[in-house]
Amino acid sequence: MPQMAADGRETRVPFQLIEVDGPSMVPTLNPGDWMLVQHGARVRPGDVVILRHPLQQDLLVVKRAVERRDGGWWVLGDNPYNTGGDSNVYGVVPEELVLARVRGRFRPLSSFRAEREAVGRRQLSPAALVSWSFSAVRPVLADRSLSKRLRAR
Repeated sequence: MPQMAADGRETRVPFQLIEVDGPSMVPTLNPGDWMLVQHGARVRPGDVVILRHPLQQDLLVVKRAVERRDGGWWVLGDNPYNTGGDSNVYGVVPEELVLARVRGRFRPLSSFRAEREAVGRRQLSPAALVSWSFSAVRPVLADRSLSKRLRAR
């Protein structure tokens, strides 16, 4: 996040790689994936963002910014089976706690291999390696339909 310049001023790198830890954004992001994040990018409804947890500010979390409300952003995880840890628990997230926008994700070969072993496939065939190579690097796109579904309830 912030880095120190030669003259002692705090600076921000525009892009950073961050590893995903936890299932709240499955299937968009899996534990072990790496995210390319952009600091200072404009956040719009549906974007996946990195933010400081409102109740534990030393903890960074990744969530989807569903809609802008008075006082900040309403954020939710993409995993419907992982309840808690989003705005349903801590409410609106102040704008200053939203640090970066996720632009892309990289799924390491080791994560792909572990997923295959979990379903009993131990060896990687050439077809499996081709499959991984086409799915390893993906942009993380905004899901604009989430904010519309939230308003319709």
